[in-house]
This record gives sequence, structure tokens and C-alpha cells, in this order.
Amino acid sequence: MYLYRKTNTMLVVITRYTKLSQINETLKKLRSGKPFDAKKHCGKVKWDIDGLTYQKDLRNEWD
Repeated sequence: MYLYRKTNTMLVVITRYTKLSQINETLKKLRSGKPFDAKKHCGKVKWDIDGLTYQKDLRNEWD
């Protein structure tokens, strides 16, 4: 099993020779960080037009 850590992302490569105990140990490390709260970002972007209207205008450009 290979474990690469680069900044805030983690890549785990599991081979067929990887033991279950190693996998569980790595999963515990992944869960140890604080969770991302997406709700605090909801509704922050204010658009001038309705989303459906924007999609229709965008699709009409290609016709």
C-alpha cells in the first residue's frame, strides 16, 4: 500500500497484497480531520437573472 500526502489531499493506492489492518489504519487517518461545512456557503452568490433563464439564453446561442 502506498500513501501519498500532498497539502490537504491524500491518495491511497491499495494493492491486492495490502492487509485489511493497514487499510483500516489509513481510513482512521482520513477521518481525523474536521468536516467541511458547505451550508455556510449556500446562497452567497447573488445572480442578476434566474438560473433557468440563463440556461435557455446560453443554449440559444448555439442554435
